[in-house]
Amino acid sequence: MPGLDETNNESYRYLRSVGNNWQFNIEDLHPKMISRLYKRFDTFDLDCDGRMDMDEILYWPDRMRQLVNATDEQVEKMRAAVYKFFLNKGVDPVNGLTRENWVESNRVFAEAERERERRGEESLIAMLSNAYYDVLDDDGDGTVSVDELKTMMKAFDVLQEAAYTFFEKADTDKSGALERPELVHLFRKFWMEPYDPQWDGVYAYKY
Repeated sequence: MPGLDETNNESYRYLRSVGNNWQFNIEDLHPKMISRLYKRFDTFDLDCDGRMDMDEILYWPDRMRQLVNATDEQVEKMRAAVYKFFLNKGVDPVNGLTRENWVESNRVFAEAERERERRGEESLIAMLSNAYYDVLDDDGDGTVSVDELKTMMKAFDVLQEAAYTFFEKADTDKSGALERPELVHLFRKFWMEPYDPQWDGVYAYKY
């Protein structure tokens, strides 16, 4: 099966530009992580044609827009962050990304994120997480509560009860308030790092 075209993928181009010769090997992935990623693809592939495109991806932040009290500026920042994030994940603005290339695109993106962090550059998962955080912080108190997390679950068609598990696992300092670094940490551990069963159940086992 042919893999991604390195010359037409933002993450591969970035890695090669800094001398990182990382190569994809699906055998490095736990079967449960592979399953998780494919389930995520199927969520985005709204018309079930085996291809994810930007319009399908932006459908989800647009759903969230209808459920929050965020400013237009915050919502547009979130949409721009989603666009940039998935562009770097390999979703071509014109041709989208096929299901068969989705797992590789996630893994090369994860390696590019690690390279950016080693170099002290902007983390795209932090950028996306912070944009979501600004929108979710409905009361503007600088933290995200369980009730505010329920909004995200509803927007992404996940049982709202999952917010309790999500919050419990994300609130690593057990302060009772979800802070920005904790949200980034959970997203990174769940989607980017090697499979770890302690993060199971974060989305009510949808993924």
